[in-house]
Amino acid sequence: MTQPETTTELVMTRVFAAPRALVFAAFTDPDQLARWFGPVGFSVPRDTVDVDARTGGHQRFTMVSDADPDFTSPVDARFTEVVEDALIVGVEEGSEGSPRTTTRVEFHEEGGTTRLVLRQGPYSAEVVSMAQLGWESSFTKLDTLLAA
Repeated sequence: MTQPETTTELVMTRVFAAPRALVFAAFTDPDQLARWFGPVGFSVPRDTVDVDARTGGHQRFTMVSDADPDFTSPVDARFTEVVEDALIVGVEEGSEGSPRTTTRVEFHEEGGTTRLVLRQGPYSAEVVSMAQLGWESSFTKLDTLLAA
């Protein structure tokens, strides 16, 4: 008998040196999202970004490998909850054989900085570590954008 694969949730906390309205806008403004999203080595062409930042809205874009532009990773999420400057919850339906993924991003004001809490999953143990590395790399790019 095959044992079910263990799943886990990625949980990350990161403090950004910017007010939460600016950090929230970086997640919801298509021009900004295209400038930082994706790990180092990937970019998001602005013409692929479509965001309707409201409950019931969506976030769609395509990450493209800088080394191999034929290697792409589309994102197509439906927002189940959006509270301006405070919360974004999105669901992305899995492809065949992969589960639906939920991403919850909380924005907490802390004296002029923003503590962001990200929860995403479910993932297998192998995938959660890759997702964490991808977010950490993306957040480094976001730090650069927010400092500009």
